[in-house]
Amino acid sequence: MKKVLFPAIMFTVIAIFAVTGICSAAATISSSEYKAGDVVTIEGSIAPGQDLYIAIAQQKMFAAQDTDGAHEVKRFKKDMKKANFSADTKIPPMYYMITSNPDAFGKEGKKKFGGPSVLLGKGGGIYNTTMYYLKKKFEEVDPVAQTMLGPIQTEEQWNFLRYANESSYGINTIVKEGNNVGKVTIFSRTVITDHATSGKYWDKGTSIKLDKDTGKFTVSFKSYRHTAPDTGFDVYVNGEKSGSYNITGKGFWLSKGYRYMNPLWITIGAILVGTYFSMIGAAGGMLMAAFQVLVVKTAGPVGINAANVLKPSNMALTLFSPLGSFYRYAVVERRVAWPIGLSFGLGIFIGSIWLGKYVSAVLPLKAYKEWLAVLVVLMGIQTLRELSPKMMEKRKNIKAMVKKFNDAVAKAKSEGSSVEMGRIEPVKSSLVDYRFKFWGEEFKINPLLFAILGLAIGVVSRSFGIGGGFLLVPAMTTLGALPMYVAVPISLIGTSFSSIGSFIGYLMTGYYPDLWLMIAIIIGGFAGGMLGSRAQKLFSEKTLKVVLAITLFFLFFRFFKIEIWI
Repeated sequence: MKKVLFPAIMFTVIAIFAVTGICSAAATISSSEYKAGDVVTIEGSIAPGQDLYIAIAQQKMFAAQDTDGAHEVKRFKKDMKKANFSADTKIPPMYYMITSNPDAFGKEGKKKFGGPSVLLGKGGGIYNTTMYYLKKKFEEVDPVAQTMLGPIQTEEQWNFLRYANESSYGINTIVKEGNNVGKVTIFSRTVITDHATSGKYWDKGTSIKLDKDTGKFTVSFKSYRHTAPDTGFDVYVNGEKSGSYNITGKGFWLSKGYRYMNPLWITIGAILVGTYFSMIGAAGGMLMAAFQVLVVKTAGPVGINAANVLKPSNMALTLFSPLGSFYRYAVVERRVAWPIGLSFGLGIFIGSIWLGKYVSAVLPLKAYKEWLAVLVVLMGIQTLRELSPKMMEKRKNIKAMVKKFNDAVAKAKSEGSSVEMGRIEPVKSSLVDYRFKFWGEEFKINPLLFAILGLAIGVVSRSFGIGGGFLLVPAMTTLGALPMYVAVPISLIGTSFSSIGSFIGYLMTGYYPDLWLMIAIIIGGFAGGMLGSRAQKLFSEKTLKVVLAITLFFLFFRFFKIEIWI
């Protein structure tokens, strides 16, 4: 019996191996190590007549429970119920399915984006494009294709993969790579095919050459330029693991910024923004945020949303740019109205570090960001209205001050000297009535009122990770009827306090800026503050207000996500 049974077992085993060998895939990877952004090439053969499925998966997996971000924990807890995945569901943050049969996993569909969601509703937008949508249910994926996904093997993993690559929060928190239309991220590439055949923007950099008669193939795709150093990937060809490779760094790596970027370029950007900010006292945080998003592309480490690294880093600009300008504004030219600045600053500090924490817990202020845009554009319109002859007649002190400044500029030009700015000369100081003279003209303002206003601006500052100058300066020129030459130094005091408060708030919740990113911004912001404070007197009151209005309109477009033109 044993003599008969043993040969039968051996024959069965040999037959299984033979069949497996017919269906198996053989592949070689052109290198075991690449630099970030290099082209990865894979060659080999599969069974004739088959479609090609190559899964490239990051070796280190991620689950929602792995994050240590306080805000991310709350967001994942809410989102996993809607997206149907668990806290312990693991997926590779960077995952690509390179295939000759993309229809097995999903399909192309329309995508609207941009514009105010409060008017257009969920899923609406003023721009149209297309994107690749993964199938909503794992069971809808072609049965053969399901076995080709490598480490993605369950319905929950599929759901988490969809969430990570198709939602903006998933992309900014987990994947860190996106397909852009203009400057706007639409989704993250997952299923990709031959670009020469498809012509789709998400397939750019991917090439597939497959001879179905012989099964021989050559595949190449461009690795992500900002893949973290020492990131390992496993390669699966038609369901079988065929090898692995490692991505090494290419440039200066920002460990928390999660990008390759020479800090010198960040410093130059911070100098430009800091100069602008210290001249008009507004939008430093917003412009630095735009620089980080569009140029640096600050992303944050896997598991931490990009905004929670970007915002603390922004505080370096809105704090150190004012510090760079204070010596000239406060000591040399003495045009800082300290009672107003300190009352503003105290209100903003309390609002940003204490009150903002509780208000944000009750009211999701980010949902009102677009309403803030309406306020911003109204401020911009009012700023321009203040330049009209009719409004100038009502504000005779500003009109007289402007004339004196223009006369001083003309005199300085004729003598070949620099303009001597007017100084703040206190007349009366009290909690509700502060009066001072500037260029010989008297101005009156209520410190208590602006302290209360500072509380509100502090809450906004904490919620959006900005200094609040875009609200401070228009408030002072419109409500306080102050000239720009006085409003800007006061605003810089306020933004310094709000920046300190907001930064402490971020530290208390466990969010830290990227060290090198912060150092570069500090150096650039401080230098920009010094330059801007010197340059401000080269511009007239009218010019500064026009620039302020343009800045407010720019912020309006940013808040309303009308930014494809940037």
